[in-house]
Amino acid sequence: MSASGHSSSLKAIFFAFGANLAIALMKTAAAIYTNSGSMLAEAIHSYADTGNQVLLYLGLKQSQKQPDEKHPLGYGKNSYFWSFVVAVLLFSVGGLFSIYEGWHKLQHPEALNQAWIGLLVLGVAIIIEIISLLGCLSAINDVRGEKSLANWLKHTRNAELVVVLGEDSAAILGLIIAFVFVGISVLTDNPIYDAIGSICIGIVLIIVSIFVAWRIKALIIGASAEPEVREIINQIIQQDKNVEQLFNVITIQFGSRIMLAAKIKLPDAMPTKESVENINALEKKIKAQLRDVGWCFIELDSKD
Repeated sequence: MSASGHSSSLKAIFFAFGANLAIALMKTAAAIYTNSGSMLAEAIHSYADTGNQVLLYLGLKQSQKQPDEKHPLGYGKNSYFWSFVVAVLLFSVGGLFSIYEGWHKLQHPEALNQAWIGLLVLGVAIIIEIISLLGCLSAINDVRGEKSLANWLKHTRNAELVVVLGEDSAAILGLIIAFVFVGISVLTDNPIYDAIGSICIGIVLIIVSIFVAWRIKALIIGASAEPEVREIINQIIQQDKNVEQLFNVITIQFGSRIMLAAKIKLPDAMPTKESVENINALEKKIKAQLRDVGWCFIELDSKD
């Protein structure tokens, strides 16, 4: 993640934190007043999302710590760890609790009180969440360049933006579900639909959390740099006049930084001192063009 990627992530996190906290407080008041299970599920979801933004911010800050003796490749993967924790919390605190609350309301249905208040709160919450989502999409647009959103989502190494996008999308869908089922409960005078809405919200949160966890898992295991970055690295090395052959290139993403290892062949007649100078110059050139490359190890060899 470049400096622009870091600032974009912070922008998305701050947008989401403010929106989720405001919505959580409104939902809590409405849930207490209306006795709505869907509203309570949504309130818990919003509190979980608010706490999740704090964890994402913590991970982002920890990932910027400088390398030391214990962690020579830095602390970049801290952002992946905390993003994965957020996915787990979204699954458990958000999804499972919503399903539990819905099931409880199915077994013990209670009539809604002043449901119009709940519908009003949900309507306002939808607007706020849309604003938060637009803020997240704006942050994504700052870093995705010419890629489509789907292509960016498939290849990005920015864990924070993936999580915030997933949370905001799930929040809007959950709010719409809550609005629809509370509305049906009012029209039919049957609180069972409110309970069903809570269960549906839980299912949505679980699906989104599984997707987010699956994307973050690849980064935790050790993902390569994004395809276009690898392509630039290959071009820089292959276009060097002294490189006779590029055997292989390995890149690993460590949060905002990239570790690069490559094996190349230089002319056999080239003196050792000149070979070392050429390798050092090539490493310097790569780092100059790709600021995210934090570690560059180029090995001289005669075969793969």
